[in-house]
Amino acid sequence: MSANRERVYRGGAARATVWQSVGMRDRRERRSHLTAPRVPTVGIDIGGTKVMAGVVDADGNILETLRTETPDKSKSPKVVEDTIVELVLDLSERHDVHAVGIGAAGWVDADRSRVLFAPHLAWRDEPLRDRLSERLLVPVMVDNDANTAAWAEWRFGAGRGEADLVMITLGTGIGGAILEDGHVKRGRFGVAGEFGHMQVVPGGHRCACGNRGCWEQYSSGNALVREAREMAAADSPVAYGINDRVGGSVRDITGPLITELAREGDPMCVELFQDIGQWLGVGIANLAAALDPSCFVIGGGVSAADDLLITPAREAFRRTLTGRGYRPEARIAKAELGPEAGMVGAADLARLVARRFRRANRRRVERYERYGRTLGRQAAQP
Repeated sequence: MSANRERVYRGGAARATVWQSVGMRDRRERRSHLTAPRVPTVGIDIGGTKVMAGVVDADGNILETLRTETPDKSKSPKVVEDTIVELVLDLSERHDVHAVGIGAAGWVDADRSRVLFAPHLAWRDEPLRDRLSERLLVPVMVDNDANTAAWAEWRFGAGRGEADLVMITLGTGIGGAILEDGHVKRGRFGVAGEFGHMQVVPGGHRCACGNRGCWEQYSSGNALVREAREMAAADSPVAYGINDRVGGSVRDITGPLITELAREGDPMCVELFQDIGQWLGVGIANLAAALDPSCFVIGGGVSAADDLLITPAREAFRRTLTGRGYRPEARIAKAELGPEAGMVGAADLARLVARRFRRANRRRVERYERYGRTLGRQAAQP
């Protein structure tokens, strides 16, 4: 196990039993969340810097979590897959694992089996579901991390009771997801919800996606830091507070620092959040015109600024909403589940593909024996 791993226990000890799947994977029954087995499952949230795994029960309670750094050799897909397997096997020693859900930062196909593209990992058309299913011997579900976070907020968080929900995740960029009547809308090719790359300013800031003027260039963590650094580098008189804090080292300006100073009342940092929030509200109004949900849930690291961000977003939303004054306004709420939302949602979605297995303690031994044989065959290959 990695020395960097952090283990967190929530609740009492759990009996260690691993279940072996039965039947054909292709004949898997798709269940709604109301009829899915009320069994514990594992959720995995994979990002560019960390991998977080947790056992989650049917009510969304986290029983245990493990965290480790994303492997340095992440250019090899197998290295990341080995890390996932290691985490699941570790959790399986103490919990009954019936299925595994993966929330990946990237594009996942409509069948939720392959990662088409992951910006921070070397996954390109990677058959992640099948490879992990073969190694873990339990059903595996793969989805985009914004989809899994939105599902968790709809089931257990800020979106409970909403029929139609849109989630916007503000981090380095902008991610998103759409839920309609209790179903994640993934689109024909599985890549719906990439709201951050809607063009809002023709010919605007260059985006990492290759286009110009994308929404995330004006309302995201990157946009917040870029603007603050530009003001500090120009030695603007309004940037004296943040320049004093970093001793003139512009590269030390980060999103959390800007948030901290804004909470302390620093005028420039407060104004930056107002700008980010206004762009957020404009984008939400555009999404309301296209999708007409009852609720927008705002998550991601930038949302930790709370009312510094949400208040100007609501104001801009009301000012720019088409048909304002003659239509109901969607509710705008801050996400409640924090950084664990993607993991919880992945675990809960995995229950939709979980099967009930015959309980037997000896299955744990068989599983490790089979895993050992697989590693032995791989080592023997030239």
